[in-house]
Amino acid sequence: MANSVLVLGNSGSGKSTSLRNLISEETMIINTIGKPLPFRGARSKYKPLSSDGLEGNYYASDDPKTIRRIINLVNTKRPEIKQIVLDDFGYTITNSFMRKASQKGYDRFIEIAKDTFDILEAVNSIRDDLYCFVMMHTEIDSQGVHRCKTVGKMIDQYICIEGKFSTVLHTVVSDGGYFFLTNFDGQHLCKTPLGAFDQLLIDNDLQLVKDTLEQYSQ
Repeated sequence: MANSVLVLGNSGSGKSTSLRNLISEETMIINTIGKPLPFRGARSKYKPLSSDGLEGNYYASDDPKTIRRIINLVNTKRPEIKQIVLDDFGYTITNSFMRKASQKGYDRFIEIAKDTFDILEAVNSIRDDLYCFVMMHTEIDSQGVHRCKTVGKMIDQYICIEGKFSTVLHTVVSDGGYFFLTNFDGQHLCKTPLGAFDQLLIDNDLQLVKDTLEQYSQ
């Protein structure tokens, strides 16, 4: 999944803002909670997806099957789209968990893990010229490491989300600036291809990340 990137970070730490420089005509945003995009001109740049999926570049849904359908549609029928953004992907997991809260036993965890796995498999199957940026919130595990926030150890037992990506970035706010951490620092779970990024901290700009990874792969 060299052309797929996992972006981790707390709320307000710059995950969604990092979309600001992506070329909107080449970008499809799947927003799991339908929140407004936090940068100037977002409403004019991102229009709702049409009923046939052939026009528009924004869709709000936390339904796993719908998300997979849109990813597959973009992959096969929207060649002009060069990047998919799955914003706040973690809410697909937590919202599903809350809807299944009345269910007994472990089956609900297995269902959620399967839905998560299927989405990541769809991401893993996208064409070579299509990138996918997946945004998630973080939690601190028993060893003090910031990693993907899910709904407990049962989900993590079935699937390691970070392991599905060759590039994992973590948002950092420092001295009033917003950055991406590119490699593991002992606390934040990050990884990037060897030699792709010269600095531990880079600007929180997904267009910069994409350009760097494309140059690296040539």
